[in-house]
Amino acid sequence: MAAVIRQMDKDDMDQVLDIWLRASIEAHAFIGEQFWRARLGDMRSVYLPAATSCVFEREGAPAGFYSVYGDALAALFVHPDIQGAGIGSLLLAHAKTGRHRLDLTVYSANHAARRFYERHGFVAFDERPDAHTGHPEILMRWLA
Repeated sequence: MAAVIRQMDKDDMDQVLDIWLRASIEAHAFIGEQFWRARLGDMRSVYLPAATSCVFEREGAPAGFYSVYGDALAALFVHPDIQGAGIGSLLLAHAKTGRHRLDLTVYSANHAARRFYERHGFVAFDERPDAHTGHPEILMRWLA
């Protein structure tokens, strides 16, 4: 079966949450794993339902996803076992389609993500502490 990017549906929720949790723990070693586990309920009942989300489906199952809320890229995650294969770039290109602007926040200590977004045209414009963790985060913007 070919890979495809499609709208997330309710049947994808558990797999999307698994991707989010695994990737969050791996990418943010500077924040305790328990923090991410404690956020699963909010991701399921608040954040994902409020956003527009699309999944990268590979072999019949989500392998990555993104969520947008207004002009904000609220999430972009790829399963850690297949990161580096271009899936994040495909998802980001899809998220940009038809948009004039996207804003996002990324933890300052997440150097790999910062480089990824810079390669894709995002520019840092501010830094502030994250309201949930206190860790510094960078606000970035892409303009078409």
